[in-house]
Amino acid sequence: MADRRPDDSAVSAATAPAGQRDDMNIVIVGHVDHGKSTIIGRLLADTHSLPQGKLEQVREMCRRTSKPFEYAFLLDALKDEQAQGITIDASRCFFQTEKRSCIIIDAPGHVEFLKNMITGAARAEAALLVIDAQEGVQENSRRHGYMLSLLGIRQIVVLVNKMDLVDYDETVYRRIVSEYSEFLSRIGLEPAGFLPVSGREGDNVASASQRTPWYAGPTVLQALDAFSVEPVPEDKPFRMPVQGVYKFTADGDKRRIIAGTVLAGCLQVGDAVVFHPSGKRSRVASLERFNAPSMQAVGPGCAAGFTLEDQIYVRRGELAVRADERQPQTASRLRASVFWLGRRPLEPGREYSLKIGSAKIAVQLESVERVLDASTLAGTAKEVVERHDVAECVLKLSRPAAFDCTSDAAETSRFVLVDEYEIAGGGIMREALGAMARRSTNVQWQPGKVTRQQREAVLGQTPKVVWLTGLSGSGKSTIAVEVERQLAQAGRFVYRLDGDNVRHGLNADLGFSEAERTENIRRIAEVAKLFHDAGLTTIVSFISPLEEIRQLAKTIVGPEHFQEVYVRADLETCIERDPKGLYAKALAGELADFTGVSSPYEEPANPDLVLDTTKSDVETCVKHVINLVEGVGSV
Repeated sequence: MADRRPDDSAVSAATAPAGQRDDMNIVIVGHVDHGKSTIIGRLLADTHSLPQGKLEQVREMCRRTSKPFEYAFLLDALKDEQAQGITIDASRCFFQTEKRSCIIIDAPGHVEFLKNMITGAARAEAALLVIDAQEGVQENSRRHGYMLSLLGIRQIVVLVNKMDLVDYDETVYRRIVSEYSEFLSRIGLEPAGFLPVSGREGDNVASASQRTPWYAGPTVLQALDAFSVEPVPEDKPFRMPVQGVYKFTADGDKRRIIAGTVLAGCLQVGDAVVFHPSGKRSRVASLERFNAPSMQAVGPGCAAGFTLEDQIYVRRGELAVRADERQPQTASRLRASVFWLGRRPLEPGREYSLKIGSAKIAVQLESVERVLDASTLAGTAKEVVERHDVAECVLKLSRPAAFDCTSDAAETSRFVLVDEYEIAGGGIMREALGAMARRSTNVQWQPGKVTRQQREAVLGQTPKVVWLTGLSGSGKSTIAVEVERQLAQAGRFVYRLDGDNVRHGLNADLGFSEAERTENIRRIAEVAKLFHDAGLTTIVSFISPLEEIRQLAKTIVGPEHFQEVYVRADLETCIERDPKGLYAKALAGELADFTGVSSPYEEPANPDLVLDTTKSDVETCVKHVINLVEGVGSV
């Protein structure tokens, strides 16, 4: 439905000067037919926020069609919506109170359209929740309350509507207040108030009603003005999902523009940026706009484009952040709160699509930790998530995703789940798990008085971390040993970290499960980072079989310091070499989780160097690595 923005001439003269106003997004939710659209229509009419002649036009339409006039018709402009008497899509309307400019997001209440409510509520800072005084608290009333809680919307006013249908009975009002307050308290929500109103008659909407002498609280307009505006997203860390990368070639134009919409924070020319989950880094060379002068900074809500000083490959779905601010979490396994709306249950073994920001990633349900009925709050033990259930789940993605937890940044914590071609659920990120999980900590790094640059000057070298990966028997250790020897002979300060050696001490407590292998790589990457900070060139020789954990190592060390070398040899050659006799044991079933036999090896997607040891001898491979370290051309 199209946005409905009021004509300036139609805005009430009782408004404050524009310079003193703030803006607020407010969602209105409630069970079907409880009167949300009527409330909105009444607000538009009573604040004189309708285009000139709109109210008379709708009244005339009702007269000609022999329909009783409804304020809801001011909002429900689509023919099929009026025919069915329900609001189908989330729509927005604009009006002004004495204090602020309000954007009311009308979120559908019918059970079939709950998925649209997620979209509507996700943009809101506060909520009006409507309950029909005659029908009382319904299943969807409770569901909507829980979903507002799940989305992190804490400012809520409950409107007990249609008081005219119960003769403005205070007892009915008190009963609803008691019942719904008890429910909200169980999910940790405390509403700002319960307002007895009649959208049709206008009681307590824009002005106090004489028909509720027992109520002395605010009107709906006063309640809207009492909401607090959330901190401006400019004050938050910069977040921009990459929507596209555009390359120009005409007339010698060589720009590659990274484009997207800024969700939070600010970006300026010269800022260092990091793209997650790839970890690639560069610096902003220019900010671009279509057919408009260039800018020096962009902020929240801005459709932005920028070029980089380095021509790095960035793709749609990555999350651009500033290097000097808090980084997002990155994971391919994560814990999430999911609200499921699909026709079929959310179940393990089936593939779904997860959409977060501009990324779309294949995902599977790994496990269900806890299931809660959103309307009754009853918890059950299930292996699947049924329709309208809320569940704490572990999701496994086909590739890493970048996100923030909802407590850190709501803008980049919310996602939707797609079952085949339909949005079937939504939720919020709780915690990163597994290989790519980078958890925040309150322990701060304690800087010394000697910088890495000073150490480099003393040692006379620029340190690097060279990460050799490949199957057991591919030749990694042989090459690493010789590279270390030759670099040391040439006067470099160098140290070699070998997969076998570190398991004698630092990682002696770790086995070979996927989780323990991940921890093995995480620890050694942290060690390599410290060695790099000390000014040493570090040669790392680890199988590191999964692309995900190699990306973890790259992120820890820093992509600009990390050089990945793929030591390639086919499995048959490695089995034939079998220098440690491990393949023979693995093939005999004596070794579990052995890479290449019972555990997978994923070839690097974009290594800095590939060494094929079935075609090149050790001497040639060593020269290639040393040239990479020294930054010179290939042999």
